[in-house]
Amino acid sequence: MQMNNMETFRQWAWRVSQLAIVVAMIGGVAYWNFAAVSVIEHKSSSGEIIAEVLGTGTLEARVKSIISPKIAGRIHEILVDQGSNVTKGQPLFTLDDAELKQQVEIAQATTAMCQASLARLQADQDQSKAVLDSAQKEINRIQQLLRSNSISEDEAEKSTERLRIAEAGLSRANAALLEGQRQIITSEKTLAFNEARLADTRVSAPFDGLIIKRYRDPGDIGVPGSPILMLVSTNEIWVSAWVDETEMSRVHAEQRSRILFRSEPREAYQGTVSRLGREADRETREFVVDVRVESLPKNWAVGQRAEVFIEVERKVNVLLIPTKYIVYRENQPGVFCKVSGRAIWRSITLGIRGRETTEVIEGLQMGESVCMPVHGKDVLLENQRVKVVP
Repeated sequence: MQMNNMETFRQWAWRVSQLAIVVAMIGGVAYWNFAAVSVIEHKSSSGEIIAEVLGTGTLEARVKSIISPKIAGRIHEILVDQGSNVTKGQPLFTLDDAELKQQVEIAQATTAMCQASLARLQADQDQSKAVLDSAQKEINRIQQLLRSNSISEDEAEKSTERLRIAEAGLSRANAALLEGQRQIITSEKTLAFNEARLADTRVSAPFDGLIIKRYRDPGDIGVPGSPILMLVSTNEIWVSAWVDETEMSRVHAEQRSRILFRSEPREAYQGTVSRLGREADRETREFVVDVRVESLPKNWAVGQRAEVFIEVERKVNVLLIPTKYIVYRENQPGVFCKVSGRAIWRSITLGIRGRETTEVIEGLQMGESVCMPVHGKDVLLENQRVKVVP
């Protein structure tokens, strides 16, 4: 009886010990799963990285012109509108030209009259020359007769007087002809002036481009300097971007750039740095960088906002990790590595920063894994047990 009791006790004790082991294992697994911090893991790898400088600005045209008339007048017709593509010399608008046409006709008539008068004065001059030649020949004949005493002194004096009269007549004819020539020059210049004013009633495009704004309508009064249309050249459109002055040494002409318009934030357009501003804003401490846009969105407008990412450095075959895995301690960058199931912080030396990745120069080997909490960097990881989740 005692032996049976001992055997029963031993079997019961063995079962209890087996149950305790199972409970301990279950508890250990549960403790590990619930106490371990969930992390995501990334294996470092080599690749290409691009460092960029950010600038924010507006789309502008390098060449633009406010189109206004040279003379004052009422607008008769506007031949283009906003969004119209125009070519150099193409008529843009006209002014009322009825009065100027009359002035041109009057100037033409005056010029024709002066030309006719000039022809008459030319004939008078020719006649005066002929009279002078005749008087000169007569005085020569009289002087020969006078030497042979074949003519009286009175007749000789009369021929001399006729010569003086002929000379005076030629002088008057020359003066009248000179005055007529001056009058025709004046009339021709007046005609040219009125014709130029008449031509100024038709305003044409000074260069190829796009009409981006219309300020007036037919019937309005246009005066010199008052805008009628705004014309921009589409040969060179750029973004005038403001960049922090601390980046000035890294930016130079001809650097490649990405341009993101706020109207199409997911589409990157290519550009090239065209020129740098030489004056920084004294309050914002920024300077202007003009980036030429190589292609434009289907719909664009001068003055629209855009972000410019200027490529200042590029490296290939370097060790890269996502920037979000970097954790700073006392301004020293580092990453958490999983060692024996625990997260251990390790100091690293960084190179250039890209959009989403950062170059690691020292402190990490190719292929090593780094981790970060699933729920953000605020979760304490140092020396904590971690478990990797997909």
